[in-house]
Order: sequence, then C-alpha cells, then structure tokens
Amino acid sequence: MSLNENLSESVAPSIWWGWGDPQKAGSLSPDAEKMLREEYGVDPVETFAPVPLEQVRMPESALDTDDLRALRGTDSDVLLDTEERASHSGGKSYPDLYRRRTGDCENAPDAVVCPRSDEAIADILAICVERDLAVVPYGGGTSVVGGLEPLRGGKRALLSLDLRHLSSMSDLDEANRTATFGAGIRGPAIEAALRGHKLTLGHYPQSHQQASLGGYVATRSAGQASTGYGRSDQLVQRVRVITPRGPIDLGSDVPASAAGPKLIDVLIGSEGTLGVISEVTMHVHAAPKTKKYAAWAFDSFASGARAIQAATHECGKSQLPAVCRLSDAEETRIGLVMSGGLKARAVSKYLNVRGAAKPALGIFIWEGDDDVTNLAKKKVEKVFAAHGGIRLGGTAAKSWEHGRFSSPYLRDGLMGRGIFVETLETAASWSRLQATYLTIQSAIEEALGSPSSVQCHISHVYDAGASLYFTFLARAEEDPIAQWRRVKTAASEAIVDAGATITHHHAVGADHAPYLSHEIGDLGLDVLRSIKATLDPSGVLNPGKLMRASDDA
Repeated sequence: MSLNENLSESVAPSIWWGWGDPQKAGSLSPDAEKMLREEYGVDPVETFAPVPLEQVRMPESALDTDDLRALRGTDSDVLLDTEERASHSGGKSYPDLYRRRTGDCENAPDAVVCPRSDEAIADILAICVERDLAVVPYGGGTSVVGGLEPLRGGKRALLSLDLRHLSSMSDLDEANRTATFGAGIRGPAIEAALRGHKLTLGHYPQSHQQASLGGYVATRSAGQASTGYGRSDQLVQRVRVITPRGPIDLGSDVPASAAGPKLIDVLIGSEGTLGVISEVTMHVHAAPKTKKYAAWAFDSFASGARAIQAATHECGKSQLPAVCRLSDAEETRIGLVMSGGLKARAVSKYLNVRGAAKPALGIFIWEGDDDVTNLAKKKVEKVFAAHGGIRLGGTAAKSWEHGRFSSPYLRDGLMGRGIFVETLETAASWSRLQATYLTIQSAIEEALGSPSSVQCHISHVYDAGASLYFTFLARAEEDPIAQWRRVKTAASEAIVDAGATITHHHAVGADHAPYLSHEIGDLGLDVLRSIKATLDPSGVLNPGKLMRASDDA
C-alpha cells in the first residue's frame, strides 16, 4: 500500500443534502447496530431520509434581469438551478444538514457564481457593492460552525461565490519548498499535484476529501497530522486576497521580517469577512519515506494526557509523532463497538486483564526517514511505558489511518437512523486540560440527558497544551434544532467559563461569534471591525460571521 494511502483519492463533491457520495457511507457493523438498539432504542434502518430535490422549499431568486446580466458579463458561471442553490445553502453542521434533509432551503443563495480569475472576483465584488448584494465565499462547503450560512446582513440578495475553477498548482519552488495554488483546490488535488515531486502539504483535516485550501487558510484549520507538519496558518507563505477596495498581497519569499505588524495574519482566519482568498503559497514538506505505527492504552484519559505531556517536554517536537491522538474511555469504547468483530473484543478483554477496565486508547504515527522515525518512536514509547502505558502494536493505528476520513459519512448514516450527532472542539493548557475536559463533558452530558454518549480525544499537541475534540450523540428529539442549540450553548458557555478557546480549528463562523469577545475583548472586536470597514466598507462580505453586527441577519 502506498505511504500516501488515500490522501490523493479524488471524490465527487458532496451531495446537496449530506457529506459526500452516499455510496461511500457503508454499513454499520452488527455490533454497532446492536448498540443503537440497546442503548438508544433506535431501529438501525433509515427512518429519516432526505426529501427529494423537487420537494425542496426554496424561494425564487431575488436577482433581477439587470443583476444577472451584470454577473454574466464577468468571466464566471452563474448557476440558478435548485441543486446548486440547495447545496450552497449552508455548510456541514448538524443544523445545516438537518434543514437540507427536511427540504428547508428558504435562505438559499439567490445564485451560485463561479469566477475563473482574480479579475472576475473583483468584478463580482464591484457588482455586489453597486447593487447591494451580500456575498459568501465558498470553497469545499465543509464549515461546521455556520460559516456558510446565507445571512444577508440587510442586503437585498445574496450570492454564493464558489471558487471551484481556481483549483490548480501554478508554481512550485523546490529550492524554497513552497507551492502556489488557486484557493479552490481541494485536499486530494493538492496531494496529487505534489506527489510526483515527492512532496506533501501534510495537512489532512477530517474534511480533507472535500475541503479547499482557501478554506484551510480562511479558518486557520488544523489537520490530523498537524502535530508533526504544523497547522495551516503555520504553513502559509503568501496570500492574495481580493477585497471590494482592491487586491491585497501579503507575505513574501523572505524567511523572516520585522517590517511592522504581520498583516498576513489579519487575512489568515478572516473567514471571508475581509476579502476573497484567491491564491495561496504554502510551505510543503518532503513526502515521508516510511511510517511507523503504534497504539498504546492507558488506564484513564488523564494518565494518557500526562504521558503525552511528558513525551512532548522530554523528547521535543522533532521526536513527536505526526499523528498524536488520544481517545477518552467513552470514545475508546464506542470505537471498539463500531469496529466490531472478535479482534476488538479480544483487545477489550486483554486491557481489562491488564487493569485498564475503562481504557483510553492512543494512536501514534511517525513519518519520515527510517532512522529518524525509529529513534523518535523508541524515545517516545519509553516515556509512555514509564507512565504506565500498555503497548498494543500498530494494527489499531493502521486501521484508524485507513478510515481516517470516514466519520462524516458515518454521521450521514446515523442521522438517517434518527440519531442526533455533532462535534465541537477547543484547546487548553496542560495545567488546565483535565479540568476543562471534565467541565465541558459534564455540560454536554447534562444538556443532552440520557441516554447519550459524549466522547473526546486529543488530536493536536503543543508545548503548552493540547486540543480537545468532542463528539456527542443521542436520540434525536422532536425538535432537533432546539436540541442542538441547547447543547451548543451549554458547551460554549462551559468553554468560556473554563478559560479555554472557543475554537481550536473549526473557526468562529456564526455559531461562535457571540463568544469571540470573551477571547479577544471588546476592543479587539473594534479593531477587527475597523479593518473590515477599511477593506469592505459596504459590508457585502459574509455578513454575520466572526464579528457579528447587530443587524446581520
């Protein structure tokens, strides 16, 4: 099997009501079906199917003949069909998908516009300013925080600006290890473009198969191997952004600069509120020659986190695995149930005999040269053993890697069976990690009620702390949107009360916007708003996201 595994596997864009190709969703194991019946009283057959496209509720486009004539005069496709408008009526959060499954596309964009050049983007933005149109930049459509919600901000109509045509690698500088891409290129295409040069971006979020590079940069995303390769915002060398005031190019080829504040960081993470990212130059890495796999179990999530903390400090970043992932007891239990079979049951029995009745499973993958990865693996595993870890070999890590992008497909399947399932994430310092984990876990459990499952894992490790990624599920209530809002509010308030970040890598969007001031302060929000007033004085770009205004709706 190739070391790149499925990293360059091209998949079709998501179906309008779900994650991707429904044929890839697969089936649940008998053990998983049994769990749904016994723990949630759910019949493991689809009871909540998406409505047919012809039954979607969608108003007529608010664009008039002159609007369409102006847009068609740009170097762009202008799409008005129901399927395109429906698929662009939100991202991939539970509320987004629930609304589309039920045929609710009342807020769909009035058109999907696909520019072929920077000049076309500039022309579209000029039309939006002149004609009082809002515009939502769209890459892979994978936001799970309301980042693509079609809020009009008082404008008379709204466009979804889809960057699908800006999807190629335009330059590769092997001496500097940088590559330049159109912002609409998706994760697998990035890897396919670099593969022949024995290079990799090394950025593999769970949304890798659908997400775009512009989306990575706009949201400051992190990938499953970011402990080794770095977050997307750490990899950006240059960025070109088209704003209503004109294009702005930030960053350069020089390795470092002290020329004032680093303005590129204002555009990285701006979530389409300041301009449309059209082109990005990224640092790339040598493709790994080998991978080393390991799985370790710990008797608790807390002890596993302490072991990873010790390895981080004692071994240093260069020794850490590219993938460094620790599941809590509930996620470990669910993972073993979902995988099913005799092997999973044998692992559970073995760990129970070893004194880990409720184990926390760690998955670790080192990437690079043979000698380097062997030495790093030995050093880190020595620390794990010293902290009471139980060695399990590499099979579990290989199995996780094989299915690393499958969870969103699984969510589609669970929603179809009447299960409410959602995720959220944060990050905290090592000294506050366990307390933060327990606080958020308790808040979600209380908001969900019983029966429910609240799972968590560490997926990104830093010198000063780690991320916490929660997945939770329960039987869907009569009003699942109200159920989602109740749980989301409880979790967000718990995150703020714990002093953790409201987002580690999912961005702010509309869902987290009410909490941003807790993190950057009211004056910080005023600074962001003043930058927006400079670059987007008419307020046409992605209303209601990041720095929410009172009239955004």
